[in-house]
Amino acid sequence: MEMATEMLIAERVADVRARIATACLKAGRMPSQVRLLPVSKTQPVTAIRALWQATGITRFAENKVQELVAKETAFGSDSPLTWALIGHLQTNKTRAAAVVSSEFQALDSLRVAAALDRRLQELGRTLEVLVEVNSSGEESKWGLPASAVAAFAEEVTTYPRLVVRGLMTVAAAETARAAQSFYLMAELQESLLRSGVPGQWSELSMGMSADFETAISYGATCVRIGAAIFGERNYSG
Repeated sequence: MEMATEMLIAERVADVRARIATACLKAGRMPSQVRLLPVSKTQPVTAIRALWQATGITRFAENKVQELVAKETAFGSDSPLTWALIGHLQTNKTRAAAVVSSEFQALDSLRVAAALDRRLQELGRTLEVLVEVNSSGEESKWGLPASAVAAFAEEVTTYPRLVVRGLMTVAAAETARAAQSFYLMAELQESLLRSGVPGQWSELSMGMSADFETAISYGATCVRIGAAIFGERNYSG
């Protein structure tokens, strides 16, 4: 059963990588410019292990700190796996996030930035972060409005343990509106780079299983893929 799972996951990863390569070719980009980040939320440890062993991928994304901690603990401290936190973070969870995360893709609060920085100082480490943008304007989504990112980035520079690498967004579900979200993000990234706003801004994390090819056409450098690799999620329990 485990071998069958490994084979199935390996086939799905190969398919996603082929689609990334095709999308890059159409956009005049190199596939090496796009990072595949598997989203393992709600998936069992066995599925993550199968993907790792079948493909060599060692970084996985989780939405919730508590689930990330549980999986990191299950694999043990000597595991080569690293973890990206891509979901909303509360200030009371920042210590755990600072301990187990290798990157945080959903920074949109100065309170969280301050708490994270303080925890990271205690641990003697830094953390790569992406600023989350609400590119669709939907109230149900987290993130800053695009117009607030530059001022927010200026404030984040007061927290030296946070290394701002770029932007992240969850686009609108509808295809046409998703394209609008990706266009806005590409324009925002260019504006930040042109204006010299503090931060590196090289990362543009956008695109998921249903829309990552469109995201790549607008410059995505990281695509967060769950269902296209692991299959539909099990939300029970």
